[in-house]
Amino acid sequence: MKGTILAVCISEKKGQQKHPVEEIRLVPQLGIPGDAHAGDWHRMLSLLSAASVRRLQEKIAFPLLPGAFAENVLVDGLEVYTLPVGAKLRVGSAICEVTQIGKECHADCAIRQQAGDCVMPREGIFLRVLEEGTARAGDEIEVLD
Repeated sequence: MKGTILAVCISEKKGQQKHPVEEIRLVPQLGIPGDAHAGDWHRMLSLLSAASVRRLQEKIAFPLLPGAFAENVLVDGLEVYTLPVGAKLRVGSAICEVTQIGKECHADCAIRQQAGDCVMPREGIFLRVLEEGTARAGDEIEVLD
């Protein structure tokens, strides 16, 4: 299974929406240098499917931009929340492993306040970086398992 990366995003502080950048570097035991969620833990990288965003976009009147749900990677053509924990993915040139599907969300996140809903707790996934690489919009994302 394959998809296409639509955007790569970071934020400098936790609790903020992320903003698109040209490229992210994915580093084992760290995640994305410069991202607020960098660190040696199981949620180094977050992915969200564009289809998840589109479903919510149909219900609200303002545009949802890449990074609105604090996702690092926005993916088209692949419903990432259907992947199992343990699945290995090539994200750009990096190799990553799915560690968590969804998350508990605090009620005061920026997007929930604006849109009244947040898809990340239900349909976002989290990965740890196994092999270093880079990712940018237009790169392929591929399930390796």
